[in-house]
Amino acid sequence: MQSALLKVDAVAQEIPAGLLALIQARVGDEIRFSSTAARGNSSDATVLIDSEHGSFFVKAMRNRPGGRLDSLLREEAINPFIRPVAPAMRWRAEDDDWVVLGFDAVDGRSSDFAPGSADLPAVIDVFNRIANLELPEVARDWRESRWDRFAADAEEAELFKGDGLLYTDPHPGNLMVGARTAWAVGWSWPTRGAAFITPASFAFQLIVHGHSPESAELHASHCAAWRVADSRAIDAFAAAYTRLHRWLRLQRPGESWISAMADASETWAEHRGVAP
Repeated sequence: MQSALLKVDAVAQEIPAGLLALIQARVGDEIRFSSTAARGNSSDATVLIDSEHGSFFVKAMRNRPGGRLDSLLREEAINPFIRPVAPAMRWRAEDDDWVVLGFDAVDGRSSDFAPGSADLPAVIDVFNRIANLELPEVARDWRESRWDRFAADAEEAELFKGDGLLYTDPHPGNLMVGARTAWAVGWSWPTRGAAFITPASFAFQLIVHGHSPESAELHASHCAAWRVADSRAIDAFAAAYTRLHRWLRLQRPGESWISAMADASETWAEHRGVAP
């Protein structure tokens, strides 16, 4: 079979022979690489394939200890418990160089977060479905702590704690919309925390994609976890988000997307009257 193109560290290049062999061992030799995947930038390799055993979205990571591999293993561990809202993982392969996961390929496209988008009700429905999922035992020790250091004090950080299963990467490429349903993909870092954090992260993404804070929060208010949240907790989260992105902008001043995120977070914090 001729070698196919695959996305590896965001650069299209020839698929490594060892990785191809691992994939073939699970799905057969006759593989058609339908396209490089538009999502999955946190992985070392992503590709959509058709095979004699079905169509799959394949994520692969170099088999090296550390955060990137840990995120793939966490996605593997959580998958059995999120299948009402996420594609099922069907197979796994591993050798000394690679860890590979194969997920059902869904018949959908990346969502549109722009103002007026017809996709937003379906996306909001996904977040409400996530909120209805029980926290599985495997996630019990995955406490959300990424924003603690950016809270004003320990009391504010306490507002981020809870027993909700959190989906914290709700950008348009991770919310896939089909003809009859929608899915949340990219579960690289699910955590346990206050349930409002998922719709709050969505509200922030809406601001990044052109919504006013009022519009973003109106959409977020259709999420049950947002409606029952303490407004002080949302204030604290917006302020922590702003401190986080200010810090990132200082660390990586030349990256325009980080500056855009920082600007959006400051707009949101100012709207809520909590500009740090």
